[in-house]
Amino acid sequence: DQTIVLCDDKTVDRTDRAEILEATGATVETLDEKTEAAAAAAVSDADGIIVDAATPVTRRVVERADRLQVVGRAGIGVDNIDVEAAAQNGVTVVNVPDYSLEEVSVHAFALLLACARAIPRYDRAVKTGTWDWKTGRPLNRLSNETLGLVGFGSIARRLAAKLRTFGLDVIATDPHVDASTMRDYDVEKVSFDGLLESVDYLSIHVPLYNETRHMFSTGEFERLSEHCTVINTSRGPIIDEDALREALEAGEIAGAGLDVLESEPPAADNPLLRRDDVIVTPHRRYGVAKQVGRLTPKRGESARDRAETPAATAERRRAGTTRESAAVRDTA
Repeated sequence: DQTIVLCDDKTVDRTDRAEILEATGATVETLDEKTEAAAAAAVSDADGIIVDAATPVTRRVVERADRLQVVGRAGIGVDNIDVEAAAQNGVTVVNVPDYSLEEVSVHAFALLLACARAIPRYDRAVKTGTWDWKTGRPLNRLSNETLGLVGFGSIARRLAAKLRTFGLDVIATDPHVDASTMRDYDVEKVSFDGLLESVDYLSIHVPLYNETRHMFSTGEFERLSEHCTVINTSRGPIIDEDALREALEAGEIAGAGLDVLESEPPAADNPLLRRDDVIVTPHRRYGVAKQVGRLTPKRGESARDRAETPAATAERRRAGTTRESAAVRDTA
């Protein structure tokens, strides 16, 4: 019998789990603790594991599991999974590349509007007895302003379509997307350096790799205009939070809208949480109820379809044969 471990309290529906996995005859185990040690112990005798973004599937986890065949990521990003270690150990990594694309683009747009119109600041002021439209920084129109997209995958393309209706000029930088593709969305391709020098608003849509960790730090914030607002719905560590705080304190940028942070949940004393020029939401840009309902069958079917017998797994590993780790490019 095959054993599948579920470590996902956001998107795994118990009813769908039973229908998709248990109907195949697999034994389903639930893991609530999202630590490396707990994951390693859980997969020691498992054929597959389905995880959310908070569960680390490290080299230690992969190598601890003699029978492991597949790691299913319930979402897009695979930065919490050691894909190289998985490939070296013949373990397939699968994700859901089209999960919540619309919802993430809407959330990025919502953060943009909330920052541009200072909605949380005015809300707090009114509720504490201050009725004064002059509170805080002057507001600017969105029309004729320039927004830069860092990364031009599926989410950024959906956001670009929304931005056109507000009269924004949209530019983007992405080494993997050509200028003609961007033109199809009325977006101008520019270099990363050119984008930093040109934007009034900036929205981040790149995966988290070693190359993109702290992609935005002191030097990048210094090159942005003092009225620029930064939106991040991708991954928290893409932004160096200490550098972001320093840039805000120095008035080098106007504000930030963040759905992701370097550490989640953040420490209570994280200084960004005390700033009126920073809006933070709790990594909530993923799907609404109907979208979440679609996700579980997809992950369950992938885990089921890629399973093989323990004997076949052992033979493949002895032979040094690897199965493809099909981790697609993260567009969140």
